[in-house]
Amino acid sequence: MKKINDRIFLGMISGAAGLVALTLIDVISSKIKISQRSYRTTAAGVWVSSRRQAEKWPGQLLGVIMNIGLSMVGGFSVVKMLTKYGRDKLVPKGIFFGVTFGAVMTAMLSGFANNKVKPKDALSNLSYIVSHAAFGLVSVFTAAKIGDDSLFDTPPQNDYSKPTEKTTEQLKGSNGNNIRPVYSDVNPNREETSVPHQF
Repeated sequence: MKKINDRIFLGMISGAAGLVALTLIDVISSKIKISQRSYRTTAAGVWVSSRRQAEKWPGQLLGVIMNIGLSMVGGFSVVKMLTKYGRDKLVPKGIFFGVTFGAVMTAMLSGFANNKVKPKDALSNLSYIVSHAAFGLVSVFTAAKIGDDSLFDTPPQNDYSKPTEKTTEQLKGSNGNNIRPVYSDVNPNREETSVPHQF
């Protein structure tokens, strides 16, 4: 299978995979009455004025579309995180991202004053957090497994930084024989050479 080397497309696929996991857990939670209402119904509540409207098929479709958009943003953020910080320790990274992302999204959806559908009980909101933890795990593993290796081979951020201070050896050397260090502009990581100071 050819791996994906485009970060945005990889984020879209990872977000979609995470959304499947989120929706599955959310539907189960609603069916067994842990959650008062599904996450898509809460998302639809941002745009409609009553729970009745949110639970009809246009409101449900609206909630699904909103969830897809939020999941794509989450998937792209997952790819950015992995390409910057590496593909190791995927489980803690996935749970951390999912719970954090879920807390922020749930707070945003519930924070709108016109959202009359938002759940106010702890179990519903805990269910959303668990659903988002699953979203984070699936998104992270999807991005790590189907993303091209070239996306994760980013050079260190300080690879081209020149030293800002002299070492103790340089200071000792320059005190005795008036020698100063010279840095190469071609390769900043090259070992230093010393040349006599010209007057």
